Amino acid sequence: MTISSMTGFARIEGAHEGWSWAWEARSVNGRGLDVRLRIPSGFESLETLVRNATKAAFSRGNIQINLQYQRGQESQDLVVHEDVARHLVMALQPLVDDGLARPARVDGLLGVRGVLDVPRIGDDPALLSAIEGAMSAGIEPLLNALGDARATEGMQTALAIGGALDEIEALVAQARSCDSAQPAAIKARLSEQLSALLEGQDFDADRLAQEAALMAVKADVREELDRLSAHIGAGRALLNEIGPVGRKLEFLAQEFNREANTLCSKSSDMALTEIGLALKTKIDQVREQAANVE
Repeated sequence: MTISSMTGFARIEGAHEGWSWAWEARSVNGRGLDVRLRIPSGFESLETLVRNATKAAFSRGNIQINLQYQRGQESQDLVVHEDVARHLVMALQPLVDDGLARPARVDGLLGVRGVLDVPRIGDDPALLSAIEGAMSAGIEPLLNALGDARATEGMQTALAIGGALDEIEALVAQARSCDSAQPAAIKARLSEQLSALLEGQDFDADRLAQEAALMAVKADVREELDRLSAHIGAGRALLNEIGPVGRKLEFLAQEFNREANTLCSKSSDMALTEIGLALKTKIDQVREQAANVE
């Protein structure tokens, strides 16, 4: 079985010259492909790469990709802008001379914005370019890991769908063997009902035969059972098909349900009706699982 789920998670970490980062990708089911990115300011150039790579790798699912980065403790060098501090001290000196302010203290100066700073990644264009290159190298492994996670989930989904198809096949076999589904049984039941209703009354035998034939055709469920068997074969083929098959499985579940509804509406026998209701339950399981297939 080769189908892929739309549910998965992946995380890839990396580091370069004291800077570390982590890519995370989360995927859930969706009717189409919706890619949402959360990338820190300064790395906008990576957005197009990530979006294009994701669209090339997947066809369905709501996918959220996040990038986080930080500077390592060993690289937390502080920068004191002495020129800014000197300018402040000189600007305040007249107030100190007039007794309107106290002399500047180091702790006070360090609290002024622009005096004490931590180097930012954008301060060094060469470093920024190198880190962007290292980060971009993690995109493909991230998407491969997400694809593997979705494939693993898809195996479980395929097993669930395959099991439901097996049970549907068993129910179809029960319906075929049910006396009420046999033409002879349908004819006999109609004859008994008509005899009871028309006992002691005159009637046109030819007209009655025509009406009975029409009623027998309407009560015959063999065509629905044949189509259900065909749908079972189509479902198993889709489970082994390479590529996205989620939409096909969802459509097939609708066709399954249509035949089960028709079978129930035609049935005039409690045993066949119960089989039809059991079929609808299993078909609903297929539909729920198919909604998460890529």
